[in-house]
Amino acid sequence: MRRLFHRKQSSFLGFTLLKRALVALPVLAIILAATLFVIDRWVSFQAQDRLYTNIEQVDNFDVAVVLGTSKYLGKILNEYYSHRMGAAIELYDEGKVEHFLLSGDNAHRSYNEPWTMKRDLLNAEVPEEKIFLDYAGFRTLDSVVRAKEIFDTDNFLIITQKFHCERALFIANSHNINARCFAVPGPSRHSGLKVRVREVFARAKAVLDIYITHTKPKFLGPKEPILTSSQATLVGEKVLEENAVEESALEEPERNAPISD
Repeated sequence: MRRLFHRKQSSFLGFTLLKRALVALPVLAIILAATLFVIDRWVSFQAQDRLYTNIEQVDNFDVAVVLGTSKYLGKILNEYYSHRMGAAIELYDEGKVEHFLLSGDNAHRSYNEPWTMKRDLLNAEVPEEKIFLDYAGFRTLDSVVRAKEIFDTDNFLIITQKFHCERALFIANSHNINARCFAVPGPSRHSGLKVRVREVFARAKAVLDIYITHTKPKFLGPKEPILTSSQATLVGEKVLEENAVEESALEEPERNAPISD
Protein backbone atom coordinates (compact mmCIF):
# COMPACT_ATOMS: atom_id res chain seq x y z
CA MET A 1 0.00 0.00 0.00
CA ARG A 2 2.85 2.39 0.87
CA ARG A 3 4.61 1.59 -2.39
CA LEU A 4 1.46 2.33 -4.35
CA PHE A 5 1.03 5.60 -2.49
CA HIS A 6 4.65 6.63 -3.20
CA ARG A 7 4.23 5.75 -6.88
CA LYS A 8 1.10 7.90 -7.14
CA GLN A 9 2.86 10.74 -5.30
CA SER A 10 5.90 10.53 -7.62
CA SER A 11 3.68 10.46 -10.70
CA PHE A 12 1.75 13.49 -9.45
CA LEU A 13 5.00 15.39 -8.70
CA GLY A 14 6.40 14.58 -12.16
CA PHE A 15 3.17 15.72 -13.79
CA THR A 16 3.25 18.99 -11.81
CA LEU A 17 6.85 19.73 -12.86
CA LEU A 18 6.03 18.97 -16.50
CA LYS A 19 3.00 21.24 -16.34
CA ARG A 20 5.08 24.07 -14.89
CA ALA A 21 7.74 23.59 -17.56
CA LEU A 22 5.12 23.74 -20.31
CA VAL A 23 3.72 26.94 -18.82
CA ALA A 24 7.22 28.44 -18.49
CA LEU A 25 8.34 27.64 -22.05
CA PRO A 26 6.18 30.28 -23.78
CA VAL A 27 7.31 32.86 -21.20
CA LEU A 28 10.97 32.01 -21.81
CA ALA A 29 10.40 32.12 -25.57
CA ILE A 30 8.85 35.59 -25.26
CA ILE A 31 11.76 36.80 -23.11
CA LEU A 32 14.29 35.39 -25.60
CA ALA A 33 12.50 36.97 -28.55
CA ALA A 34 12.29 40.32 -26.77
CA THR A 35 16.00 40.18 -25.89
CA LEU A 36 16.98 39.41 -29.47
CA PHE A 37 14.75 42.24 -30.72
CA VAL A 38 16.26 44.78 -28.30
CA ILE A 39 19.82 43.76 -29.19
CA ASP A 40 19.04 43.94 -32.89
CA ARG A 41 17.57 47.45 -32.60
CA TRP A 42 20.40 48.61 -30.32
CA VAL A 43 23.07 47.50 -32.79
CA SER A 44 21.26 49.29 -35.62
CA PHE A 45 20.70 52.48 -33.62
CA GLN A 46 24.31 52.96 -32.50
CA ALA A 47 25.55 52.83 -36.11
CA GLN A 48 23.21 55.44 -37.60
CA ASP A 49 25.58 58.41 -37.55
CA ARG A 50 28.53 56.43 -38.98
CA LEU A 51 26.83 54.95 -42.03
CA TYR A 52 27.15 56.12 -45.63
CA THR A 53 24.48 55.02 -48.09
CA ASN A 54 25.53 57.18 -51.04
CA ILE A 55 28.98 57.47 -52.56
CA GLU A 56 28.74 61.28 -52.59
CA GLN A 57 28.49 61.22 -48.78
CA VAL A 58 31.75 59.32 -48.33
CA ASP A 59 34.73 61.29 -47.02
CA ASN A 60 38.26 60.53 -48.17
CA PHE A 61 39.92 57.59 -46.41
CA ASP A 62 43.46 56.28 -46.51
CA VAL A 63 42.24 52.71 -45.95
CA ALA A 64 39.06 50.83 -46.81
CA VAL A 65 38.45 47.41 -45.25
CA VAL A 66 36.45 45.15 -47.57
CA LEU A 67 34.81 42.32 -45.62
CA GLY A 68 35.06 39.03 -47.45
CA THR A 69 32.43 36.57 -48.56
CA SER A 70 32.32 33.82 -51.17
CA LYS A 71 32.31 35.00 -54.79
CA TYR A 72 30.00 32.24 -55.94
CA LEU A 73 27.04 30.44 -54.41
CA GLY A 74 27.24 27.19 -56.29
CA LYS A 75 27.62 28.35 -59.89
CA ILE A 76 25.83 31.67 -59.36
CA LEU A 77 27.67 34.93 -58.73
CA ASN A 78 27.08 36.05 -55.15
CA GLU A 79 25.56 39.54 -55.23
CA TYR A 80 26.79 40.27 -51.72
CA TYR A 81 30.31 39.87 -53.11
CA SER A 82 29.80 41.67 -56.43
CA HIS A 83 28.20 44.72 -54.78
CA ARG A 84 31.03 45.03 -52.26
CA MET A 85 33.70 44.80 -54.95
CA GLY A 86 31.83 47.12 -57.31
CA ALA A 87 31.62 49.74 -54.55
CA ALA A 88 35.32 49.33 -53.70
CA ILE A 89 36.36 49.90 -57.31
CA GLU A 90 34.03 52.90 -57.67
CA LEU A 91 35.36 54.49 -54.47
CA TYR A 92 38.93 54.08 -55.70
CA ASP A 93 38.12 55.53 -59.12
CA GLU A 94 36.43 58.50 -57.42
CA GLY A 95 39.54 59.13 -55.32
CA LYS A 96 37.68 58.42 -52.07
CA VAL A 97 39.96 55.55 -51.01
CA GLU A 98 43.73 55.18 -51.34
CA HIS A 99 44.45 51.67 -50.00
CA PHE A 100 42.48 48.47 -49.51
CA LEU A 101 42.67 45.92 -46.71
CA LEU A 102 40.93 42.79 -47.99
CA SER A 103 39.89 40.71 -45.00
CA GLY A 104 38.40 37.25 -45.15
CA ASP A 105 38.65 33.53 -44.66
CA ASN A 106 41.47 31.45 -46.09
CA ALA A 107 40.12 28.03 -45.17
CA HIS A 108 42.04 26.04 -47.79
CA ARG A 109 43.86 26.45 -51.09
CA SER A 110 40.67 26.34 -53.17
CA TYR A 111 38.86 28.89 -50.98
CA ASN A 112 40.69 32.14 -50.42
CA GLU A 113 38.50 35.22 -49.99
CA PRO A 114 41.28 37.86 -49.76
CA TRP A 115 43.11 36.61 -52.86
CA THR A 116 39.87 36.38 -54.86
CA MET A 117 39.10 40.02 -54.00
CA LYS A 118 42.66 41.08 -54.82
CA ARG A 119 42.45 39.46 -58.24
CA ASP A 120 39.28 41.39 -59.05
CA LEU A 121 40.82 44.69 -57.90
CA LEU A 122 43.90 44.04 -60.03
CA ASN A 123 41.63 43.34 -63.01
CA ALA A 124 40.04 46.74 -62.32
CA GLU A 125 43.55 48.31 -62.59
CA VAL A 126 44.00 49.03 -58.89
CA PRO A 127 47.81 48.99 -58.34
CA GLU A 128 49.10 46.01 -56.38
CA GLU A 129 50.98 48.24 -53.93
CA LYS A 130 47.62 49.69 -52.88
CA ILE A 131 46.27 46.29 -51.81
CA PHE A 132 46.89 44.55 -48.48
CA LEU A 133 45.55 41.14 -47.46
CA ASP A 134 44.35 39.84 -44.11
CA TYR A 135 44.05 36.06 -44.34
CA ALA A 136 42.87 35.77 -40.71
CA GLY A 137 39.56 37.62 -41.07
CA PHE A 138 37.57 34.55 -40.07
CA ARG A 139 34.83 36.59 -38.41
CA THR A 140 33.73 40.21 -38.50
CA LEU A 141 35.29 40.71 -35.05
CA ASP A 142 38.64 39.40 -36.34
CA SER A 143 38.55 41.65 -39.42
CA VAL A 144 37.69 44.85 -37.54
CA VAL A 145 39.99 44.39 -34.54
CA ARG A 146 42.95 43.17 -36.63
CA ALA A 147 42.66 46.23 -38.88
CA LYS A 148 43.76 48.30 -35.90
CA GLU A 149 45.88 45.86 -33.90
CA ILE A 150 47.85 44.33 -36.79
CA PHE A 151 47.59 46.76 -39.70
CA ASP A 152 47.82 49.82 -37.48
CA THR A 153 44.93 51.77 -38.98
CA ASP A 154 42.40 53.46 -36.71
CA ASN A 155 40.42 55.62 -39.13
CA PHE A 156 39.12 53.43 -41.91
CA LEU A 157 36.08 52.79 -44.06
CA ILE A 158 34.35 49.40 -43.99
CA ILE A 159 32.62 48.20 -47.15
CA THR A 160 29.74 45.72 -46.85
CA GLN A 161 25.92 45.53 -46.75
CA LYS A 162 23.94 47.70 -44.32
CA PHE A 163 23.01 44.96 -41.85
CA HIS A 164 26.65 43.86 -41.75
CA CYS A 165 27.85 47.47 -41.47
CA GLU A 166 25.81 47.93 -38.31
CA ARG A 167 27.36 44.92 -36.57
CA ALA A 168 30.87 45.80 -37.75
CA LEU A 169 30.49 49.34 -36.40
CA PHE A 170 29.12 47.99 -33.11
CA ILE A 171 32.27 45.87 -32.76
CA ALA A 172 34.51 48.80 -33.75
CA ASN A 173 32.86 51.14 -31.27
CA SER A 174 33.17 48.56 -28.48
CA HIS A 175 36.93 48.34 -29.14
CA ASN A 176 37.42 52.13 -29.39
CA ILE A 177 38.13 51.92 -33.11
CA ASN A 178 37.31 54.94 -35.26
CA ALA A 179 35.55 53.45 -38.28
CA ARG A 180 32.74 54.26 -40.67
CA CYS A 181 30.94 52.05 -43.14
CA PHE A 182 29.69 52.35 -46.71
CA ALA A 183 26.47 50.33 -46.96
CA VAL A 184 26.21 48.71 -50.38
CA PRO A 185 23.05 47.11 -51.83
CA GLY A 186 22.01 43.56 -51.03
CA PRO A 187 20.81 40.92 -53.49
CA SER A 188 18.20 41.75 -56.10
CA ARG A 189 17.18 38.17 -56.91
CA HIS A 190 15.78 37.41 -53.45
CA SER A 191 14.80 39.23 -50.27
CA GLY A 192 17.76 38.07 -48.20
CA LEU A 193 15.35 37.16 -45.37
CA LYS A 194 17.33 34.06 -44.40
CA VAL A 195 20.53 36.10 -44.08
CA ARG A 196 18.73 38.81 -42.10
CA VAL A 197 17.31 36.28 -39.62
CA ARG A 198 20.79 34.80 -39.19
CA GLU A 199 22.08 38.33 -38.57
CA VAL A 200 19.79 38.68 -35.54
CA PHE A 201 21.58 35.76 -33.87
CA ALA A 202 24.98 37.02 -35.05
CA ARG A 203 24.32 40.31 -33.26
CA ALA A 204 23.41 38.48 -30.04
CA LYS A 205 26.66 36.52 -30.39
CA ALA A 206 28.58 39.79 -30.86
CA VAL A 207 27.14 41.13 -27.60
CA LEU A 208 28.17 37.93 -25.80
CA ASP A 209 31.66 38.12 -27.34
CA ILE A 210 32.19 41.70 -26.22
CA TYR A 211 30.48 41.91 -22.83
CA ILE A 212 30.47 38.34 -21.49
CA THR A 213 33.31 36.24 -22.94
CA HIS A 214 35.56 39.15 -24.02
CA THR A 215 36.50 37.26 -27.18
CA LYS A 216 39.69 38.23 -29.00
CA PRO A 217 40.63 37.60 -32.65
CA LYS A 218 41.69 34.03 -33.32
CA PHE A 219 45.13 35.19 -34.45
CA LEU A 220 47.14 38.24 -33.48
CA GLY A 221 50.84 38.85 -34.04
CA PRO A 222 53.42 41.45 -35.01
CA LYS A 223 52.22 44.68 -36.59
CA GLU A 224 52.18 44.99 -40.38
CA PRO A 225 51.37 48.71 -40.78
CA ILE A 226 49.72 49.96 -43.94
CA LEU A 227 52.00 52.83 -44.98
CA THR A 228 49.80 55.54 -46.50
CA SER A 229 51.13 58.27 -48.81
CA SER A 230 51.19 60.89 -46.05
CA GLN A 231 53.00 58.49 -43.71
CA ALA A 232 55.46 57.54 -46.47
CA THR A 233 56.22 61.24 -47.03
CA LEU A 234 56.87 61.76 -43.31
CA VAL A 235 59.12 58.69 -43.17
CA GLY A 236 60.99 59.91 -46.25
CA GLU A 237 61.51 63.35 -44.73
CA LYS A 238 62.70 61.79 -41.47
CA VAL A 239 65.21 59.59 -43.35
CA LEU A 240 66.52 62.63 -45.26
CA GLU A 241 66.94 64.54 -41.99
CA GLU A 242 68.80 61.64 -40.38
CA ASN A 243 71.07 61.31 -43.43
CA ALA A 244 71.79 65.04 -43.36
CA VAL A 245 72.71 64.85 -39.65
CA GLU A 246 75.01 61.89 -40.31
CA GLU A 247 76.72 63.67 -43.23
CA SER A 248 77.17 66.78 -41.10
CA ALA A 249 78.71 64.70 -38.31
CA LEU A 250 81.14 63.10 -40.77
CA GLU A 251 82.15 66.43 -42.27
CA GLU A 252 82.81 68.07 -38.86
CA PRO A 253 86.00 66.13 -38.02
CA GLU A 254 87.37 66.90 -41.48
CA ARG A 255 86.89 70.64 -40.93
CA ASN A 256 88.55 70.51 -37.51
CA ALA A 257 91.45 68.29 -38.59
CA PRO A 258 94.93 69.98 -38.24
CA ILE A 259 96.63 71.04 -41.46
CA SER A 260 99.83 69.04 -41.85
CA ASP A 261 103.02 70.64 -43.12
